Amino acid sequence: MGRKRLITDSYPVVKRKEGPAGHSKGELAPELGEEPQSPSEEAAELELLRQFDLAWQYGPCTGITRLQRWLRAEQMGLEPPPAVREVLKTHPGDPRFQCSLWYLYPL
Repeated sequence: MGRKRLITDSYPVVKRKEGPAGHSKGELAPELGEEPQSPSEEAAELELLRQFDLAWQYGPCTGITRLQRWLRAEQMGLEPPPAVREVLKTHPGDPRFQCSLWYLYPL
């Protein structure tokens, strides 16, 4: 009796080459005039925004941007974290920062 066949046995192993200067396909070059941000700082900011999205005491987050939700919570006297607004102001055009966690899901 032989070895049990796996689905991966049917497909050849293909290794992808990196582009020039070690850039991979999925990375975007930083805009002119922008300082490249360290991945750990960006990840910490995105985690802060994710926690803000999951905090239901500031109201629902579907259908509006994070800044709209922050402003609504402030108007209602719910005292949203000021750090969230600072992060949103530093990334005005980036949908990863402006749109809520549920933005990509059809609700």
